[in-house]
Amino acid sequence: MSIEIANESGVGVDEGSIVSAARFALDRMGVSPLAELSVLLVELDVMADLHERWMDLPGPTDVMAFPMDELDSARRPDAAGLGPALLGDIVLCPAFAKDQAKKAGHGLLDELHLLTVHGVLHLLGYDHAEPAEEREMFTLQNRILADFRNARDEAERAAHQRSADDKVLGAVGLDEQRPLQHPEED
Repeated sequence: MSIEIANESGVGVDEGSIVSAARFALDRMGVSPLAELSVLLVELDVMADLHERWMDLPGPTDVMAFPMDELDSARRPDAAGLGPALLGDIVLCPAFAKDQAKKAGHGLLDELHLLTVHGVLHLLGYDHAEPAEEREMFTLQNRILADFRNARDEAERAAHQRSADDKVLGAVGLDEQRPLQHPEED
């Protein structure tokens, strides 16, 4: 799966983590590993311009998704049997998301993960214009985010355990390098 990310926002973020969230969501949705996605992080004024130009709404927003026109609109990209596809672009605005993160009581990176998954789902044809669509999309989004966080936490625990094991094994390795001393025989 090819995921390109460009940070033009002026806000330092863990870009690899955002790519991981996008990849996790695409994997969970069964999207072809040959699919391509672009993620762009922009400043407030750029997002405001995009928001007005494409949605006819004033001011910036947190996330916008631009699906590629080549996709068959009668079938979502997560449908079985779909081959490689250029999914489209997700545009994130960290400066806008920062306030949302604060209100939600979590960090900016968690908010950007949420917005990334949200954008992926939009690219896959999900929407939240109608109450039933909103329930479906947000339930799926919350499940993917919870699974992503659990997988990330488990990977961090495993890495921490490997590090602790390496320290212990490193100390044991030093003991193994010393000559073995035999007890005196009578």
